[in-house]
Amino acid sequence: MKKLLKLSIIATAIAAVSLGSIAQAEETFTVVSWGGAYTKSQQRAYSEPYTAKTGTKFLHEDKSGTALAGIRSQVEANNVTWDLVDILEGDAMIACDEGLVEEINYDEILAAAPDGTPASADFLGGLNGCFIPQIYYATLFAFNDEMFPGEKPSTIADVFDLEKFPGKRALEKIPAGNLEWALMAWGVAPDKVYDLLDTEEGIALAFKKLDTIKDSVIWWEAGAQPPQLLSDKEVSIASGYNGRFFGAQVNEKQPFTIIWDGQVAEIDGWVVPKGKLTDEMKAYIKFATDTQRLADQSKYISYGPARKSSAAFVDKHADTGIDMKPHMPTSPANFTNPIIKNAEWWANNKDDMSERFNAWLSK
Repeated sequence: MKKLLKLSIIATAIAAVSLGSIAQAEETFTVVSWGGAYTKSQQRAYSEPYTAKTGTKFLHEDKSGTALAGIRSQVEANNVTWDLVDILEGDAMIACDEGLVEEINYDEILAAAPDGTPASADFLGGLNGCFIPQIYYATLFAFNDEMFPGEKPSTIADVFDLEKFPGKRALEKIPAGNLEWALMAWGVAPDKVYDLLDTEEGIALAFKKLDTIKDSVIWWEAGAQPPQLLSDKEVSIASGYNGRFFGAQVNEKQPFTIIWDGQVAEIDGWVVPKGKLTDEMKAYIKFATDTQRLADQSKYISYGPARKSSAAFVDKHADTGIDMKPHMPTSPANFTNPIIKNAEWWANNKDDMSERFNAWLSK
């Protein structure tokens, strides 16, 4: 009897050790992103397939809007709880300069293209040392068709023409994008806006144009607001993210039309907070940024993959069967007159421009 009891105790101990080993081996990553349809697209394209492949689990937090401040406070407190953070390119530059995030050896960590092209030559841009590009997205304008039964707006100049195209406008409550569009409305070419914004005359000119519509603007601060404002007909034209407008068009059958003229094209991607670039994280990043996976995200949201080799793999919307190629910001038909956001310019001027913009708002 004692022998049996002893064997039982040993077996229980072995089982406990085994379960502990399994628990230790089971990775859980905390991934920070923007929420809504965008986070869902990441889950369906990246984390869910990776969980099925490896057993790794993911916790998703919708805090990218304050990501830079969050990473900074965690690193300074020596208590980093985020493993991977979706962030804008300009904020990634600041985080990299401050030593808050890991430097990335792109050709070592990221997969080559199917034809063998190194990752460093396959991405469309944004390889600044710490930033891992994921998508090209656009901030642009859309309008409610029902509010313009006759002629429709089609240019940035039309957005600022309240007489020809009446109704309120919705603009994001930040200077980025609005200053560039204001200069375009004066007739400045997209590739010249930052040259002009580097001058006091250019900045004054931008605010002068914004003055012409200021009293007709509803300011938004969350990505879900512009489609709702258009749907409720509180505004006739709204700025917003092309993926949000696409979702409203496709999933909610809203009568919206996107104005591709003057789209502010920007790269979004990931950074790894200091101390979190483990072998397990490297394996996930390699998986989630390969050619096929980046193309897969476009099945769920209309953002262009950040790799050149992914373009050929962009297919139909997973839920509706709509061909996604014409809805990509980088589609040749849509990319005819874009503003390529200068992330470095904004990284260097964000604080000053925000102060001036807020002072202008308060007048």
